[in-house]
Amino acid sequence: MRELPFHTILIANRGEIAVRIIKTLRRLGLRSAIVYHDADAGTPAVSMADTAIAISGRTPIAAYLDIAQIIAAAHKASADALHPGYGFLSENAEFARAVIKAGIAFIGPAPESIELMGDKIRAHKFVQRKRFPVAPSAIEEDDPATFTFRARAVGVPLLVKPSAGGGGKGMRIVRDLATLEDAIAQARAVRGRGTSAMAGFTSNDMSKTRGTSKYRCSATPSET
Repeated sequence: MRELPFHTILIANRGEIAVRIIKTLRRLGLRSAIVYHDADAGTPAVSMADTAIAISGRTPIAAYLDIAQIIAAAHKASADALHPGYGFLSENAEFARAVIKAGIAFIGPAPESIELMGDKIRAHKFVQRKRFPVAPSAIEEDDPATFTFRARAVGVPLLVKPSAGGGGKGMRIVRDLATLEDAIAQARAVRGRGTSAMAGFTSNDMSKTRGTSKYRCSATPSET
């Protein structure tokens, strides 16, 4: 196996996510370091890591979102790379830039990619320019005056989603066009302003999909 460019990786996460990363690092012969809030001091991830560094915060979440503390911990652990896991700061472009600026490799997408894919409307237009196939959709910012008309033209069922909501926040399924405007308003409320995009999706037989739906395209209000 070729020599890897890293020796110690700081894990900026907790719980099962961190355990998985630690196990992988062991298989690769790399050292693991982890940050932890006092509430997680007795968890398996903390005991499994080669180095564990305490960070503080009013709540565990506040601690795991503290960019300055995490970078300081990486330096303390002599980490040459940082793995954000998923959730927390993993999709924060500012964090990725700060890690790189501190001379630590960020294991994840480039900050520019995080920013691009974090806005569903920008991402949708980007893949269109690259000539990837995309599903029928309507994006409000393209022409706000005709948005509802264009959304109705896509047909039901529809999915309404905030551009930068994340985690499914503000997402609404519309099966009856009479509820369309209410769904858009709820999606907008996630960010308090911005536009919405509509996209259709198809529902398969419930017995075949175990209650899931196949989305043709996400639909989203953007921050403009």
